[in-house]
Formats: sequence, structure tokens, C-alpha cells
Amino acid sequence: MKDKTIHVWPQGTTINPDGALQLGEHDVRDLAAEFATPLFVLNEDDFRARARMFREAFQTAFAEIGSDVDVYYAGKAFLCSAVARWVVADGLRLDTCTGGELAVAARAGVPGPKLGLHGNNKSDAEIARAIDMGVGRIVLDSLPEIEQVVAAAKRSGRRVSVMVRVTTGIHAGGHEFISTAHEDQKFGLSLADGSAMRAIESVLGHRDELELLGIHTHIGSQIQDSAAFIVSARKLLELRALVQQRTGFLMPEVDLGGGFGIAYTAVDEPVNVPALARELASSIDTLCTELDTPVPRISIEPGRAIAGPSTVTLYRVGVVKPVTVDDTDCRVRTYVSVDGGMSDNIRPALYGAEYAAKLANRQSNKLKVRSRIVGKHCESGDIVIPDIDLPADIMAGDLLAVPATGAYGRSMASNYNMVTRPAVVALRGAEARVIVRRETEDDLLALDIG
Repeated sequence: MKDKTIHVWPQGTTINPDGALQLGEHDVRDLAAEFATPLFVLNEDDFRARARMFREAFQTAFAEIGSDVDVYYAGKAFLCSAVARWVVADGLRLDTCTGGELAVAARAGVPGPKLGLHGNNKSDAEIARAIDMGVGRIVLDSLPEIEQVVAAAKRSGRRVSVMVRVTTGIHAGGHEFISTAHEDQKFGLSLADGSAMRAIESVLGHRDELELLGIHTHIGSQIQDSAAFIVSARKLLELRALVQQRTGFLMPEVDLGGGFGIAYTAVDEPVNVPALARELASSIDTLCTELDTPVPRISIEPGRAIAGPSTVTLYRVGVVKPVTVDDTDCRVRTYVSVDGGMSDNIRPALYGAEYAAKLANRQSNKLKVRSRIVGKHCESGDIVIPDIDLPADIMAGDLLAVPATGAYGRSMASNYNMVTRPAVVALRGAEARVIVRRETEDDLLALDIG
């Protein structure tokens, strides 16, 4: 595939002799014909290879400094029963943040100790369910939640393993709304105002009910290098050392969170995972030596970096409409409408996320024209890609493929305008199978009991 965007497509993506996009062993024209569009096409081999790469890279790097790493797949990126089974089979754990995600994990048969539960506003029912499932850890997000979990632990008669989520003040990654460790936001307990220390001391005051595993942070998303992780790690390790000085208790674990960046467009570079793992291990080893503390067990939480690049969305083109615009660079813009849009990918409307796209069912030798790919919804902001050059002969019936849609596409999908959500088809070798079926109008109407 001779394309400057090759790094945004799943492994094994090519152009076949007919000029159509080939995802592994599968012609996208055949996938669209069999499973309809819009369609999420997930390359299982690619997904699982990325999951194993994170585990192997981080465990190898931290073994060199006498520690170990637990890799939690962040289920919020995309979760279904098949994915839950894959990540556990490949040696990862699963991070959840709602009762619904716990339900998927239970359906998939994920052992409780392989699970974690996050969330800034966990209900009593979610906490009770997590305890009943024997989850490996609950990440505490506020001071009131400590008492909430203590009460649930007493009712269950079980001691619950917990971590305290710390906001370190480090802001990293993309849009403000996906940067999650600065002070003015809803997650975690502040290091700056002392809330994090108060939470840790409170947990240690409830040792009959709670086992304090350690501290956790998440500093953002689409982080492209190690610098912010290292600064954040220093703050966590300094807090860990201070807790030991004050209480005599040395927390055994530190969770560095996730947010590892991927390539969405030609200008993006994905994170080099093995290099990042080595840099973090070296820095943490040095920091722990400075602080005269042993290296803790480390956790990380990749989600987007595993699910995102593995998946392509296929759309069918409908109306193609040239529009005269008041723009010195472009007098006419071609609006290309597809059969999905903001109901299957809200990220462009939500925070200006950028994507690539490709005419997928054929090659075209026509000149490319300034275009805008838009969805079918009754919303002027229903834009998939605001500015892209597409062949001048693009027409109704063509297929467009948008790569890197595996994270927060299907998982944030909606039924806006009563549109049914797309299927997810997993490819493994020559096999293509539905792992999340397409919704039907009967599904929508089943909830309408009025």
C-alpha cells in the first residue's frame, strides 16, 4: 500500500489488484456487501498483537530494574465479550468504570482478580457488584467514596483492595476535556491541596476493611512522549515516599495510567511502546534510588493504543453536493454525505478530533478536489472530516474507509435521530464474524413502552 498514511491502517492493509482496499485477507467490498454499512471492521490479529506488545515491552523493561508490570486494558475504549476474553487470554487485565462494563466482564468469564473498577461517581450497586465479583482493585476517586466502600466492605464481610487516584497537576495530551490530571476537573484527589494525602491516611485508618495497594493517576490522552509520564511518576513516587515517612507504610504499587498516543492522520506518529517502556523504567529506577525506596510494582492502562489502530469504519457514500463557499483558498467544496456520522463517531464534533479517509472500493485517476465528509444526521456539526481531498469522480455507492476508529467510536455511539448503531465485525485470517451485531428498529422500539 503506497500511501503516506500507511501507519494509520491496521497491520496487513493493502490495495488489491482491483484497486480496492484489502483488510488482511478481506476485500472491503465483500465486507460491505455481507455485513452492510456503516460497519466497524476490527482486525483481531492487529488488536491482540498490540495488547501483547504492551505487556511484553513493559514487563521486559521493568524486569531489568527488578519490578513487574500489570497491563490493564481500558475497557472504555471499546468493550464487548470477545474483546474481554482476548485481553485476558493475552495476559492483560481489564479496567472497567461502570456496572455495565462489569456485566460484560462477567459475561465473558473474566476472573474477578483480573478486574479493576474506576469511576468518579460509583453507585452503591456498582461497588457491591465489584466486591461480590472479587475485583482485584477499586480505584477511589473522592473522600466520600472511602466511607462508601468501607460500608460496602462491612456488609460483604470482605476486605477490599483499593488504590487512591491522585491528580498530579500534570496536563498532557490533546483537548482539555481528555486531559485528566490537571486540578480543575472531576477526577481524583488533589496532590496540591492535600486531599490525596488525607485520602491515603483515611484508607490506612480502615485497615480491617480496606487494603491499600497504592496510588494511581491518569494525566491525559494522545500523549506522544515520555516527558509528562516521567514528571507525573516523580510526583507519585515522592508522595509514596512521604507516606512511608509519615505512616511507616510503603505502598507496593503505582499506576501510571494510560493515554498513549496513536496516529489518526499522516502527520501523527504513534508512540514507540518499547522505547517508552525503557525510558519510564530507567527514570523510575533513578527516582526510587534518589528517594531511597524500592521500585514499586507498576500498572499501566492502554486502551486507545490497542483498540484504535485495529479498526476501520466503512461508510457508503450517498449524496455528493458541490457547494460554493466564501473561502479564498477554495471557491467550491464538495460535500460527501455518508450513511453514518456523529452517531457512530462523535469525537470530531465533541473535541475536533481529526481523521484520514480513503476511497475504498476502487482506484481513481481523477484530480482530487477539496471535500468535506459529513454524516446523515439533522445537525450541521455532523462532520466526519471537515477538509480532505477526494477524487473528483466520487459518487453515490462508493465506499469510504476511515481508519483508527476502534477507540471511542462504537463505545460512544448513540441513537441520535433514531439511527441504529453499526455492527462490529472481527477479522481473523480468512474468517470474518460479527462480535457486536447491528441494532435494528425493533431494538429501538423495544424500549418505547409508551
